[in-house]
Order: sequence, then C-alpha cells, then structure tokens
Amino acid sequence: MATAFTFPGQGSQSVGMGKDLADAFPAARAVFEEVDDALGEKLSDIIWNGPEETLTLTANAQPALMAVSMAAMRALESQGFSLKDKVAYVAGHSLGEYSALAAAGMFSVGDAARLLRIRGNAMQAAVPAGAGAMAAIIGLDEADVEAACKEAAAGSVCQIANDNGGGQLVISGAKSAVEEAARLCTEKGAKRALMLSVSAPFHSEMMAPAADTMREALSSVAKHRPAVPVVANFVAAPLTAPDEIAARLVDQVTGRVRWRETVEWFGAHGVTTLYEIGAGKVLSGLARRINRDIATAAVGTPSDVEAALAALS
Repeated sequence: MATAFTFPGQGSQSVGMGKDLADAFPAARAVFEEVDDALGEKLSDIIWNGPEETLTLTANAQPALMAVSMAAMRALESQGFSLKDKVAYVAGHSLGEYSALAAAGMFSVGDAARLLRIRGNAMQAAVPAGAGAMAAIIGLDEADVEAACKEAAAGSVCQIANDNGGGQLVISGAKSAVEEAARLCTEKGAKRALMLSVSAPFHSEMMAPAADTMREALSSVAKHRPAVPVVANFVAAPLTAPDEIAARLVDQVTGRVRWRETVEWFGAHGVTTLYEIGAGKVLSGLARRINRDIATAAVGTPSDVEAALAALS
C-alpha cells in the first residue's frame, strides 16, 4: 500500500498554470519568485500570461513545468505534509525527473531551474532546425517498432525515445529516417503513425552534444541524497546515490524514457496510488492504460492540494 509521486514532462504546459496555487499559498508563490531569481528574468510572467508560443519554447517550458510542480509540493508542505513520511518513491517523465529530484531534495529549486534552462537550450542547439524529427507510433509492439527504426536508420539515427505505455511508442532521430520508420510501422500494422510538432529529436543519439553539456552542468551543482528513491527514466529502477542519479540524467538526454516500465515497476513493488504533481493529467492517463490497479490523482490546483492532504493524512 505504497504511494509514489510523479512529475510531468514537456507537453503538459499551459498558460496560467500554477497561478491559483501562487494566489492561495505563499509558499507556492515563493517558488515562482525563486525560479525568477535563479534565471534572472520573470519566467512567472510568461507562465501566467503567455504568449503560449513563448511558454512552449523548450528553454522556457522545462523550468516552467518544474516551477509548477514545486509550487504544488510547497503548497502541500506548507500544510504539514512530509514527502519522506508519506511517499515511497518519486519519478518524473523526462524533464519531470528534475522536478522529482527537487521535490526529494537532491537539487534546490534554483539549481533545478538553472539546470533545466541549460538543458532546454542545449537540446535546442544540438541539432540544426529541421534536421531531426519525432513520431508517435500507436498500436504496434516494441519489437516491430525497433525493427522499423533499425531498417529506416540505414547509417543515420532512428530510435525509440519514449515508451509511454498503452501501445504508444515515440521514435526520434534524423527527419528522413523517422519519416521512413513511421511508414514502415504503418506497413507493419500500426494503428497510427503521427509526426509530432517538436523542435528537435529529443532522447536520440543526435542529442549527444546536449548530453555533454548536462554532464558538465550536473558536475558543478550541489547534490544531496534524495529523501526517497527516484525511479529513473533510463533504467526504470530506484536510485538513491546522487552521482549515479546524475549520470543517469546524462544518459536520459540521448536515451529512452522508460515510462511503461516505470509504472510496471511501481505496480510490482507495492505502489497502489500515483499522484501527478504539477500541470495537467498526462501521466495519470498513461498510468491508467498501463496498470488499472493503480489509483491516480492529480495535484495541480488548491482544491487538489486539499484533497491530497485529506487522502494522505
């Protein structure tokens, strides 16, 4: 009967997110101020007022989503909640892993914001615009998608970037290779193969320059042992040693987000409830498709905070 907290990744952002938390809880407002100070700009203004295209930029969306997740965490904590006492594990989807680690105390909020700004810029700069692509493959098993990627790569890059569960795999790499792999997946019987509107081929080997940047950035930031284990994207297994976690964060830039395996690991290790902390309900939806025996709840508004406090008391 364990509980895990999960933290959303890119795509969950929306203009206005977290504003009601900041208005209701001084501790939540302080998070946005801390992030603004860390970045030397009013990211909070972009989060709450847009425009949407500016918020969606990778370098903004990544620290913005972390800020909202941490605002929800601080709101809970300001009412007496203790992560260490109530939660067995944390995990986050891609950038959400940084949110999870900030929640567990491995990084300060300011350092997490700076790391995610560096990560967003580095991922954007790693590949020339238009050279890479990503596609969602629906309703085809992993082995067939792997085979299509291998055939389509033909000396370039094409690989599975996200295993989101529920029959959804995301592939990433060189644009022509991803387009060819998507075509092959359709031939192999995929229900859908959708090219995604993304600015770079995330979680592929083409992100190697960004991985190098993150290795350097992570080596120079203060790291503390997290209050609870993080089930890391790259290995879908719990980690507690700060240096090992940092190494897996580097691997994650070019490697697969193993979200299906993460949720399956939770189910196999006694987790009965997943809380999604921050913006949106994407992870809750994925979890329901992966394991219907795990209950889900989102914590992104003041009323969600009150409901979670009542359930976790």
